[in-house]
Amino acid sequence: MLYQDIPRIYTAIAEWGACLVYLYMLKREKMKSAHFLIGVLLMLALQCAFLVATGNVSEVLWIPCMIIAVAIMYVFLMVGGSMKPLGAGYCCARAFVLAEFVASLQWQIVSIVQARGIQSFWTEILITIIVFGGCFVIDIYLERDFLKQDYLQQMTVKEVVAAAIMAVTIFAFSNLSFLSENVPFASKERADIFSMRTLIDFGGIAILHAYQSRISEYIAEKELSAMNVILKSQYDQYRNYQDSLDLIQMKYHDLKHQITALRAESDAEKRKKWIDAMEEEVSAFENMSKTGNQVLDTILAAKIFHCRKNHIQITCVADGKLLDFIHVTDLCSIFGNALDNAIEHVIMIPEAEKRLIHLTVSAKKSFVFIKIENYCEDKIQKNENDLITTTKADRQNHGFGLKSIRTVVEKYNGSVDFGVDQNWFELKILLPRVM
Repeated sequence: MLYQDIPRIYTAIAEWGACLVYLYMLKREKMKSAHFLIGVLLMLALQCAFLVATGNVSEVLWIPCMIIAVAIMYVFLMVGGSMKPLGAGYCCARAFVLAEFVASLQWQIVSIVQARGIQSFWTEILITIIVFGGCFVIDIYLERDFLKQDYLQQMTVKEVVAAAIMAVTIFAFSNLSFLSENVPFASKERADIFSMRTLIDFGGIAILHAYQSRISEYIAEKELSAMNVILKSQYDQYRNYQDSLDLIQMKYHDLKHQITALRAESDAEKRKKWIDAMEEEVSAFENMSKTGNQVLDTILAAKIFHCRKNHIQITCVADGKLLDFIHVTDLCSIFGNALDNAIEHVIMIPEAEKRLIHLTVSAKKSFVFIKIENYCEDKIQKNENDLITTTKADRQNHGFGLKSIRTVVEKYNGSVDFGVDQNWFELKILLPRVM
């Protein structure tokens, strides 16, 4: 009687609580709503009712009942956390192993206390609160830096299946002795069975945590590699732009001489209009590409040609000399990504008159202030990584480019901020000046 199996009510609370742990790490802000709290209480009632009602089923039905209990956890995580199926599946595997360990540890401690003659109901409740609360808080502390929404969105079928297989294997080995005492790795001593279950579940948590850490490292390495590719691409574009710009400058000077010669030779009205139009184009290019920083001039020249082709109006008020302390590759990353993001967004606006981009580079006391803004009618909000989540089709717009920009800006001890103000998306960068 001292080593009865875990009461199903505790198993239900452990599974429900483990799901809440993962929802707290992923959707903390959502947990404040009344609808969420009502849903949470309903799920607790459902989980408890189901497990208590099936507490005395035969061994044949025990596994199907556990599968249904896990399915309830899966639905709870997917609906409560607005997760995709793969992300919910991965969290469900982690939550299930955590719940098994917490419930096993709690009941083993209760059994030890009862074996020493303490049969108080309130002692049992106190142990439950301490063990459940302590284990859940420790798990949050260990996993909060690894488990993020963008991390779950990158999970593959292979990774989720591997986590699920590990969870099932851990569960099978931890409960092996409860099913049969005559199989390998099983024990006939009730106290040993309890200890084995707790230790195997604890080992399972450690294995899954190590597995998640490795996946997180792999994703971080993949993102770093992708950002390096983007950075190199921006720099290669700059070098190509520079080569093209040198040729354009040569043609520009030749063209000025041709215009002068043509103007002197003929006064025909048609030829005059044509010459005036050519001169206006040349003058416009001459004025646009002189900020005082050759790298910025080159990037702007290329982007301006692209904007004209797509009927995008881009204006620039920049003191390029303020940027001389920034490495050429970093300038390519900041302005290349920022302008590409702005262009990719406004190019999708049907009305050509709303395709507007403005760039500013100015000094503010001991800082360099960079502001890139574009017209924007989308609903934009910051996600948990302080990047952009948008409800429109161009969901990745501004996202990865912003991450690359932030990495470069932090290299110079600067800061990045963004938001939408009166239909204008504003990217603001503040960098300490290097005199």
